[in-house]
Amino acid sequence: MRLKNARRTTLFATLGLAAALTLTACGGGDDDTSGDTPSGAPSSSASAGATEKGASDSGSSGGSDAGATATGSATGTGAGSGSDGKTSICRTDELEVNAADNTTDKKEGVVTVQLKNAGGRDCSINGYAGVDLKAADGSTLSVERNGEPVYPAVLKNGDSAAFNITFPYNNSGGSGVRLTDILVTPPNETKYVRVAWPAGTLPVTDGSSSGKLQIGPATRVG
Repeated sequence: MRLKNARRTTLFATLGLAAALTLTACGGGDDDTSGDTPSGAPSSSASAGATEKGASDSGSSGGSDAGATATGSATGTGAGSGSDGKTSICRTDELEVNAADNTTDKKEGVVTVQLKNAGGRDCSINGYAGVDLKAADGSTLSVERNGEPVYPAVLKNGDSAAFNITFPYNNSGGSGVRLTDILVTPPNETKYVRVAWPAGTLPVTDGSSSGKLQIGPATRVG
């Protein structure tokens, strides 16, 4: 099944609001059980809730509207590059991950995933998270990188980074493809966090279009 084209969108600074994210140049990448590495990243602001973490193979996974998250191993889009060489990377277990629907029109959908440093120390984040989307029928949808530049950053305790997932908006009038979870593996990590998918369905296509899901790099919010 192929999805309609999705455009790139800018990051939003606050989950649930369409505020723009600012980029900083400070120095700073699927299974449902616990394990080690998906292709994606983790959480805080939009929908609060318990998180479930796990190991992944090289992918990423997602979440739900309630904000509950799970951590485990997964396989998806590749993680980002390493730390800034001075501050160690933000570990999955130190991050709170949340997802919010920031869609503003009926052409392209936007879900913003926020990663909050709750580890009690400074940590670095650099690159793309790994992200896989779980559908209600049990299938997994991979998400491509959008090619935007990476800005390494150091997150102090309580600081956040975020990235957008863009997806084709379902204008078909049909039920579409219902997503349930996002599996997120932070850049340079091997564990994913599962959070609930907070937005609508994806369109079902007849294969005549080349639509795709995309993610941007994890960028400090400030």
